Amino acid sequence: MLPERQCCAQLCPVQTTTMPPKTECLQDRKWWCFLLSSVFTFLAGLLIVLLWRFFAFLFTRKQPAELAAPGCPNSEPKKEPKRQGKQEFEGTFMTEAKDWAGELISGQTTTGRILVVLVFILSIASLIIYFIDASNEEVERCQKWSHNVTQQVDLAFNIFFMVYYFIRFIAASDKLWFMLEMYSFVDYFTIPPSFLSIYLGRTWIGLRFLRALRLMTVPDILQYLNILKTSSSIRLAQLVSIFISVWLTAAGIIHLLENSGDPFEFQNQQRLSYWTCVYFLIVTMSTVGYGDVFCQTILGRTFLVFFLLVGLAIFASCIPEIIDLIGTRPKYGGTLKNERGRRHIVVCGHITYESVSHFLKDFLHEDREDVDVEVVFLHRKPPDLELEGLFKRHFTTVEFFQGSIMNPIDLQRVKVHEADACLVLANKYCQDPDAEDAANIMRVISIKNYSDDIRVIIQLMQYHNKAYLLNIPSWDWKQGDDVICLAELKLGFIAQSCLAPGFSTMMANLFAMRSFKTSPDTQAWQNDYLQGTGCEMYTETLSPSFTGMTFPQASELCFTKLKLLLLAIEIKGEDGRDSKISINPRGSKIQASTQGFFIAQSADEVKRAWYYCKACHEEIRDETLIKKCKCKNLATFRKGVRAIQMVGRASDVGKEKEITLLGNKNTPTAMPNSIMSAAKQVNKVKPINRPADKGSPNQNYNRAQQEEGSYAGYQLAYEVKKLLPTTRGGSAGTNINSNGIQIGIADDQAKDFDFEKTEMKYDSTGMFHWSSAKSLEECILDRNQAAMTVLNGHVVVCLFADPDSPLIGLRNLVMPLRASNFHYHELKHVVIVGAVDYIRREWKMLQNLPKISVLNGSPLSRADLRAVNVNLCDMCVILSAKVPSNDDPTLADKEAILASLNIKAMTFDDTIGVLTQDETAVTKQFDPDGLNCAGGPIVLQRRGSVYGANVPMITELVNDSNVQFLDQDDDDDPDTELYLTQPFACGTAFAVSVLDSLMSTTYFNQNALTLIRSLITGGATPELELILAEGAGLRGGYSTDESLANRDRCRVGQISLYDGPLAQFGEAGKYGDLFVSALKSYGMLCIGLYRFRDRSSSCDASSKRYVITNPPDDFSLMPTDQVFVLMQFDPGLEYKPTSRNGGRAKDDNS
Repeated sequence: MLPERQCCAQLCPVQTTTMPPKTECLQDRKWWCFLLSSVFTFLAGLLIVLLWRFFAFLFTRKQPAELAAPGCPNSEPKKEPKRQGKQEFEGTFMTEAKDWAGELISGQTTTGRILVVLVFILSIASLIIYFIDASNEEVERCQKWSHNVTQQVDLAFNIFFMVYYFIRFIAASDKLWFMLEMYSFVDYFTIPPSFLSIYLGRTWIGLRFLRALRLMTVPDILQYLNILKTSSSIRLAQLVSIFISVWLTAAGIIHLLENSGDPFEFQNQQRLSYWTCVYFLIVTMSTVGYGDVFCQTILGRTFLVFFLLVGLAIFASCIPEIIDLIGTRPKYGGTLKNERGRRHIVVCGHITYESVSHFLKDFLHEDREDVDVEVVFLHRKPPDLELEGLFKRHFTTVEFFQGSIMNPIDLQRVKVHEADACLVLANKYCQDPDAEDAANIMRVISIKNYSDDIRVIIQLMQYHNKAYLLNIPSWDWKQGDDVICLAELKLGFIAQSCLAPGFSTMMANLFAMRSFKTSPDTQAWQNDYLQGTGCEMYTETLSPSFTGMTFPQASELCFTKLKLLLLAIEIKGEDGRDSKISINPRGSKIQASTQGFFIAQSADEVKRAWYYCKACHEEIRDETLIKKCKCKNLATFRKGVRAIQMVGRASDVGKEKEITLLGNKNTPTAMPNSIMSAAKQVNKVKPINRPADKGSPNQNYNRAQQEEGSYAGYQLAYEVKKLLPTTRGGSAGTNINSNGIQIGIADDQAKDFDFEKTEMKYDSTGMFHWSSAKSLEECILDRNQAAMTVLNGHVVVCLFADPDSPLIGLRNLVMPLRASNFHYHELKHVVIVGAVDYIRREWKMLQNLPKISVLNGSPLSRADLRAVNVNLCDMCVILSAKVPSNDDPTLADKEAILASLNIKAMTFDDTIGVLTQDETAVTKQFDPDGLNCAGGPIVLQRRGSVYGANVPMITELVNDSNVQFLDQDDDDDPDTELYLTQPFACGTAFAVSVLDSLMSTTYFNQNALTLIRSLITGGATPELELILAEGAGLRGGYSTDESLANRDRCRVGQISLYDGPLAQFGEAGKYGDLFVSALKSYGMLCIGLYRFRDRSSSCDASSKRYVITNPPDDFSLMPTDQVFVLMQFDPGLEYKPTSRNGGRAKDDNS
């Protein structure tokens, strides 16, 4: 037993003294070495800086008495040498080194930004290494540096940090304060221990968690990289970085103290992972404190007591502010991301559910070709729920961003510089139209200032504000910039309806994208109308097969063969650059790669004009079979066209000589005889049998037909209603019938129409009739004067306006009626019924337009309406310039609706305005000799309407839904869209909302707006707009060959099939035959029909007509139909009354 005990006694000491090498190494802890290395490094650096300053102070110190002036011990020369000595001591080397180091660490240079970002990345990498070591190892570990991979990587990082520290030290202007910076302490407590671990052969996790403080530099780095730009985003980044840095750093301190224990025995430590400490800190900072984790060491608890004072303050202040910034961050912020190079447009201005829905419905219509364009809306306010739902339904093609178009940062967000175009929408129902226009013009200025080459399409309310756009240097309509003036176009549409009732409806349907679906349940007239609403205006390049054809030949081919209606072509100038759109040109031939303007149901149908090949498709009867052929010539031409488009040059287009319309103009009797011939044919007056002498119209007609081909007989008057002038005859300027009533329209005063004294003039461009300025008082009529003058075939404008109402621009209504492609005697007299105080404000723009009278009265007064013979007018226009009320927008049209219903309820005597002359008198007036003796032309007047419901009328509405109140006999649903209602289909109502479609039309086809504007404004040109922009109104000019040539342009007309040269087609004729005959014989281009809604002849039948746009060629015609035509200018001789000595009328070609 003893030997065993001795053996055990001998073995036991061996077991207690024999330990693993690592455990034995940790018996003697060296944490204080690592800590002292950091402290000594800091103290050594501080000592060096202090010694440097001390020696510098001694070196630069001079005796004050050597340089100071006697008696001035504190003078300035005492201080100056001290500064000079200091500069000499520092020398140029230190200055250059400091500048170099400053540029290197600053974020102003590219190198500096790269270095700052690199330091941040390596700091985070060093922090990640700390996370790894703190999760897997103890606080102190005995392991050779060569075997510890993480320490090797961390040492490499710390070498870089040390170099960066010295660069910062050199760049610092105050070295002492630099030593006391936070990031300097981070380097003191992380870099020296890394080097000491190599010598000691052990690692201490130590204070490496201080690298988390580098997270506070995140906002600065993101600003250097131009990522953070707004103050809210910068503040949010600062709060988040501060909170996370303090959180991670405090967790590192708790981890170190709890895993080490209290000195000096270090017996009460507890094993906590770093991430457990992170969890403990966030629970403690939030004052929850579950108690599952707590501090055991005294040092840990002491630190926690002091940290809570800071941590709670940070948590209580940062977290609410962070939540507030995130919560108030706009939902529609961010930046547009273009995918696959997809095009996009930016839409701004008045963004509401109504405006956006109308715009998107037209822009994204299925009839357009594949539209791969993203629509980006930019607005200051977030969308409401209704608008947000609309955006969600179109999320694949629509995006919304909250911001201001006036802010360049927001323009950058939506990438305006890369956008295909920028569209600015206007508020059509605003209280102050001028203020709305000013705001939109400012938006254009902001857009053009940001990107001067961006294409801008803007809506404006008032015409006179268009002038301000010309002040923008980068505004260029030749580059695609365009303005849609709602007042100009609205009144232009209404003006054309005065010439051809229903034309406004036809044109509005043409530029709006709509799909028609006929139904057996709907009435026949509705199906005919809906088929026309499906037509739109398109452009397409004409195929080589059209080259060399005249326009009528090409139009006939398109209609009969391709089932397309060719309206106009683009004619290039001689240099191939400037081009103009010519509507139904009479003498132009189709050149290569000519662009045509078509009316068709869809874009696919229009492609037939490009695919058509005479060699391949001439025998095809079914137009749907006309597809792209493999003809060699077509492929070659296509390739050539693409090359021309790439180079941006076009072949020269030679000018064709215009066809002379009259045969022998010098024949003295040619003019009166041609007038007689036209009167016989159009008005069914009993003809006078006269021998066909040398100057007969038949010989002139035959001669012209032989010389000019198919164009002949242009001396025929095309309009049925107003063929000849109606003016006062006799030497005294009046013509009294048997009842003592004055006959003829009120052509102002008789002296104004003395053609021997007054020369007919045009404006400086030759596009409009012009007269010398007249004062408003000269044109004002009182009720008695208007009643004593029998007005007939005129236009009555019922205008509701307060004296301070916004100007609507009545010039835009009158100017199309004064186009120079009308002869002077064809101009319709315009009578304005309204408040003269308002008209006086508009008069400056009307004073140079002829044939205008003003009745100071009320459009609701039946006495005033009877005084102006509203039952004898060609059109009664009801307008309102009053500002709609915000309380109830539906009441904006109350005056217009009341006026319309008031006129419809009136009855008239059918004898007023009807001539009481016998057949002998009529025959005498038709005799050329009788015409000369009378000194004036025959008087042909419109028979008055007995019932007010039959008065031609068009009412302008502000609110679409109010159209239901205009017609009491319709069954329109209040929710029915405007274009489907009976008043709009009949052309008796017009609302400005139909012009919304022009934004999309103009974007997809820049020339479409030019075509529409030239059609409805009577020929306004950019040059004329520059003149009008001066604010002085129309300027008169002397007639030149160039200005008179501008008169030769087509105009809108309406031809009756009941009588006249086209009456043969009224009896069971086909529309296709009518189209071809009118085009070949008279050069008239038929574009639609105006037909009675009720075809029955019963007494209850309605007199309302509706519009049929471009009916098919097999469409049956009726005698009561009226045809919309684009007719050529008739250069027939202007009429001049004979002189008092009975001489013949003189020719006047002007």
